[in-house]
Amino acid sequence: MPNNLVQPIGMPQAEQQRKAGDIEPFSSGKVTYLAPLPLPTQMPPYGPHIGELNDGYMDFGLGSPQVFSWQVVLGGPLSGTFMAACLFPLIGGFIFLLFGMGWDDVSHAIVGLFHEAYGVSLMAGFLSLFIGLAVWHHNHKKRASIIPTRFNRQRREVCFMPEGATDPVFVPWESLSAWIIEAQGVTQYGIHRQYGMGIGFYQGETLTSLEFPCAGLPLAISHWEAIRGYMEYEVNDLKSIQDLQDLQGPDDPTHEGLHTFRNARARMHQQIREGTRTRLSGFFWYLYHVMTLWTIPNHLVEWEVRRLERIGKQALPDVMREWSEPLPQDQWAKPSEELLRLSEQVRQMQKRQPHRPITEIFAQVQRGR
Repeated sequence: MPNNLVQPIGMPQAEQQRKAGDIEPFSSGKVTYLAPLPLPTQMPPYGPHIGELNDGYMDFGLGSPQVFSWQVVLGGPLSGTFMAACLFPLIGGFIFLLFGMGWDDVSHAIVGLFHEAYGVSLMAGFLSLFIGLAVWHHNHKKRASIIPTRFNRQRREVCFMPEGATDPVFVPWESLSAWIIEAQGVTQYGIHRQYGMGIGFYQGETLTSLEFPCAGLPLAISHWEAIRGYMEYEVNDLKSIQDLQDLQGPDDPTHEGLHTFRNARARMHQQIREGTRTRLSGFFWYLYHVMTLWTIPNHLVEWEVRRLERIGKQALPDVMREWSEPLPQDQWAKPSEELLRLSEQVRQMQKRQPHRPITEIFAQVQRGR
C-alpha cells in the first residue's frame, strides 16, 4: 500500500522546488528527483501499482488483487497443517528406522507423533487462516476506501485526493514532482538498504505525496517510467507493464484470474512437449497448486476485482468523474516546447553515453536550459 502523506515544509517553497536531476542528501541516504519536467529515463516501464488504464486516464496507487496473496492466505495454513500432522511423523519414523529400530517401534513412533501433532497443527492452521483473513480484510477495506491518484493524459493533469480532504486537487502534469529514494542503515545482520519512488505536489508550503517501497533502484525508476510513458502516449496497455510472465491472452481481462491459471497450465504442458521443461517440474507445479487449493484463489481474485470496481465507481466525487470524461481529440492538451526539447536532448545524450546514469544526464540537460 502507498504512504499517502501531507507534510508541512519548514523552508520557503522556492527553496524546496526541485527539477529533474537534482539530488537532496539526508543523513542515511539521498533523494534524486526525476521531475518536474518528466524527462524520459529509457528504463523499461513496470506498473504493479496501476489499476484501471484506458485511452483517457490511468489510476495509480493500488493495482489489482493478486492470486499469490490468496494462495498464501489459504495455502499457507493448509500446507503447514499437513506438514506438521503428516510429514513430520513420517520423518520421525524414518529417523527411528535409521537407528535400527524394528517396524513395530517405527510404526508406534509414527502413530504417537501423529496423535501429538495433529491437534496442535490444526489449532495453528486455523489461527494462521484467521490471521491471514484478518490481514486481507484490513487491506480490502483500505483498498475500498482509498481513491487512487488519477492521471488524465488528454488533459495532461493529475488528480489527487489527499487524505482527509473532501475535494480533489488537480495538478498540471509537467509540474508534478517525482523522486527516487535511496537509504541505508546498519543492523545486527549487516547493512540494510531501502529504495522507494515518490510523487507529489506543493500547495503553498505543504507537500502532498505518495511513496512506494521498491526492491531496487532500477525498479524504482521503472515505476516512474510506467507513469511517464502512459502520459506521453508511449504506454497504452496494462499487459506491457504488468504481465511480465505473458499469461494474458489478447482477449483476456487485464487482471489475474482463472484465465491466467489456464494459460500457465497450457504453457507448462507445451514446454514439457518441447523438452524445455521436465516432467518433474510439472509434477511440482501441480503439487503447488493442489496445496494452494487449485483454482479457488483465482476465483476469489475475480470476485475481489468485481467488488472493488463497483465500490470504487460509487466512491468517486462527481467533479472527478466529470474530469475523467474523454475529450474530443482537438481539445487534447499538448506537451510544452521545453519538455519536447529537453526530452530530445536526453535521448541524444543517452545514445552517445548509454552507460551513464540517467540522473547525471538529467542534471546536465537542466544546467543547459
